[in-house]
Amino acid sequence: MALNFSWLRRGIAEIFPQPHDADSETESLEKRLANTNRPLRVKLGIDPTGADIHLGHSIPVRKLRAFQDAGHTAVLIIGDFTARIGDPTGKSDVRRQLTEDDVALNARTYLDQVRPILDFDTPGRLEVRYNSEWLSRLDLGKILELLSTMTVGQMLAKEGFAERYKQENPIFLHEFLYPLMQGFDSVAVEADVELGGTDQKFNIAVGRDLQRHFGLKPQFGLLLPILIGTDGVQKMSKSLGNYVGLGEHPSQKYQKLQGVPDNLLSQYFELLTNLPLDTLPENPRDRQEYLAWEIVRQYHGEVAANEAKEAAKSGGKEGAVPEFPLGNVQFPAKLAYMLNATGLCKSTGEGKRKIQEGGVRLDGDRITDVDTTYQDPSELQGKVLQVGKNKFVRLKP
Repeated sequence: MALNFSWLRRGIAEIFPQPHDADSETESLEKRLANTNRPLRVKLGIDPTGADIHLGHSIPVRKLRAFQDAGHTAVLIIGDFTARIGDPTGKSDVRRQLTEDDVALNARTYLDQVRPILDFDTPGRLEVRYNSEWLSRLDLGKILELLSTMTVGQMLAKEGFAERYKQENPIFLHEFLYPLMQGFDSVAVEADVELGGTDQKFNIAVGRDLQRHFGLKPQFGLLLPILIGTDGVQKMSKSLGNYVGLGEHPSQKYQKLQGVPDNLLSQYFELLTNLPLDTLPENPRDRQEYLAWEIVRQYHGEVAANEAKEAAKSGGKEGAVPEFPLGNVQFPAKLAYMLNATGLCKSTGEGKRKIQEGGVRLDGDRITDVDTTYQDPSELQGKVLQVGKNKFVRLKP
């Protein structure tokens, strides 16, 4: 009887290579899964170039969980070394290079944010690796070997590089190292499958080439769609303000998701839930509310989802978040002082420590500068100030 791989195909943009491809080994991923006598090693790399993850980032993490549930080993790579370069994919300019301290602070929060998605408890189902473990040890000889596997012409075929070269925007040599380093991650962990967005095909293909170079069986690439943001137009991005952050308050998540445009609802259900797509409500408004409830339930539990739903019906955006009047604060005001004044921290000193630890957010955005100061209440009105996972206040005039 044929095995059911519906979990594998759900929401997939492309699996490569296919048996008819020129570089394939005449085996499909489905055949590899059906015939393997060991759990496959399924790699996903996340570069901590920022402090927070949104729902768009969760899509490959959810697929990683699907492989775990099918009995395979998830290899989650925190790219603490590659993040210091920054993936040049899709960038029209060179990325700012992060310091080790920047990356360490960002990486500290990543596992907490993906914990509701992945199986951290079943033995043998998850490896968490940091790529500084092997990349920081590469000597010049090994780097020269990596560089010798690709030509400048091949690098310039990469979409972002090609556009920048055509527009005469600078391309720095260290940027050429990024795809090679991501590819070497696949060598280091002996990946059978690598997950990524559709913009990662070049980098994943480099991993296949390097595995071949070092005598390993090349991995399969599994590409997932890039999520359109809540504006219904552009890809989900914090800079565009059309995102839903994993660390946001349940009521904030619910409010944003119940406004997802009708034409995106099917994609959101397919990519962000495990719900059968043929059993969804027919009415678009009911579908929006069901989507919002289901995603809040995934990250915060059924009680929080029900509370967020009731709050949306009765009070709109404020929901169940306690309020704090900004009239009680004298401006200019330091954030650390405000954490004490609102009762989120017992003292200004504790507020400073929470900021340094990366545990403070304003409207879902993590704040890490202990000297952050607000000049006027208008900068804060209506925003949610958060410490840790469970302490929130909404700042009111």
